[in-house]
Amino acid sequence: MDNCAHHMNIRKLSILIPAYDEARTLEELIARVRRSEIPVEKEILVVDDASTDGTAEILERLKGPDLAVARHETNRGKGAAIRTALSKASGEFVLVQDADLEYDPRDYAKLLEPLLDGRADVVYGSRFLGGPHRVLFFWHYAANIFFSLLTDVLYNVNLTDMGVCYKAFRTDVLRSIPLRSHGFGFEPEVTAKVCKRHLRIYEVPISYSGRTFAEGKKISWRDGFVYLWCLLRYRISD
Repeated sequence: MDNCAHHMNIRKLSILIPAYDEARTLEELIARVRRSEIPVEKEILVVDDASTDGTAEILERLKGPDLAVARHETNRGKGAAIRTALSKASGEFVLVQDADLEYDPRDYAKLLEPLLDGRADVVYGSRFLGGPHRVLFFWHYAANIFFSLLTDVLYNVNLTDMGVCYKAFRTDVLRSIPLRSHGFGFEPEVTAKVCKRHLRIYEVPISYSGRTFAEGKKISWRDGFVYLWCLLRYRISD
């Protein structure tokens, strides 16, 4: 029992990183995660979702006391990779980090603050609250705004950025939500279920350095149908 109490005293953030063919950016990303300054201990959990581009070799080299790696034998998608990472998390808080360089780990402290002081159960970063961002595609921006607005209408909230990667949770809260989506449907599903449970959600401005498809962006217009289906479906079912 004492051991358990001691374990809870050391506040820890588990950083969940789904990675599929991210050999170009992974090493730099891990370096940035390790450099990020936060007032709690860090645990980095990377799930290699059956990459074929050398991601596995890079992870083998980067492994250490602060970084554990799991591998899927077949490509199962972002949602499945997040679930695998979550099952291994030992931190009091978890945060989702994409393996590319669109999001900046220097924002961790901002994301953690409402969780650490007990105001929030869930914290969303927002690319639309005035943080610095790379100027990119209008239609991506429009789609993000549309899906965030649809979320707000369906679930009676006022989120500005539902599709953001940076979502931080109290670990027990995220584990209490049944997650089923394997791919990019994770974003609308977790958002729908967080809203339906009337959890305390905070948003904080983050910086965003979006990348083009040539630079490896993977989400496409087809995923818009997944977002739409998930938002409507989870309004009714769980």
